[in-house]
Amino acid sequence: MFTTNVGGIDRILRIVIGAALLIWFFTDQGSGFWHYAKLIGIVPLLTGLLSTCPLYSVLGISTCPMKA
Repeated sequence: MFTTNVGGIDRILRIVIGAALLIWFFTDQGSGFWHYAKLIGIVPLLTGLLSTCPLYSVLGISTCPMKA
């Protein structure tokens, strides 16, 4: 379906940062723009879980190890 273009460390960082932003969103009782801006964590979380990044595809970047 999608080309895998997100490698190991990149994938782990995306998952951790995305999850942290979403946890912060659900535990914080704030309101306003900055509270809802934390929902951007959905993007790195999904790209990390799916191991594919549409922006990387457009730019021709891949952090996956080279295949022999």
